[in-house]
Amino acid sequence: MKKDIILAGVGGQGILSIAAIIGQAAIESGLNLKQAEVHGMSQRGGDVQSHLRISDQEIFSDLIPQGGADLIISVEPMEALRYKPYLVGNGWLITNTVTFKNIPNYPNEEKLLQDVKAIKNLIAFDANKVAKDIGAARSMNMVMLGAASAYLDIPYEKLENGIRTIFGRKGEEIVQANLKAMKAGRYAAEECLS
Repeated sequence: MKKDIILAGVGGQGILSIAAIIGQAAIESGLNLKQAEVHGMSQRGGDVQSHLRISDQEIFSDLIPQGGADLIISVEPMEALRYKPYLVGNGWLITNTVTFKNIPNYPNEEKLLQDVKAIKNLIAFDANKVAKDIGAARSMNMVMLGAASAYLDIPYEKLENGIRTIFGRKGEEIVQANLKAMKAGRYAAEECLS
């Protein structure tokens, strides 16, 4: 088993929480993990990415080369396109369709979404709406994790345990909201493909 994943988004959207949960779940599953975080700007609103390499074999590098990512999980569509060159030919892109206009020359939204929808293996939906609809508006990132969960080759229960571990200190209400958001994201992804 080998899975190379790029997480992409904007500072403050919860990319690093997704990385921590996947990492926790991978370790709990007895897998090897290397992770590299790259921050565009060290402030809320700057572009953020994280490389996660998971394998049952030894991993030698923490960075994923262009054309080497099996999966890109993006919480913002422009960031999804920024990292598209990293996607392997049969890889999957899972992205939120809600834009986060953090730069003055943000691309035309209609054209941007058209370019996203041209990607072959794609799950794209409004994760913000899914999170709001279940009463967990701040858990959009966990909706995206849920949407990607079937493509991680990690048991879903291990991801649930990862949420409990990462968010446990914030209290049971936060844990349950994030578990609910991940489940809603899994369902939303299934709906996109049906």
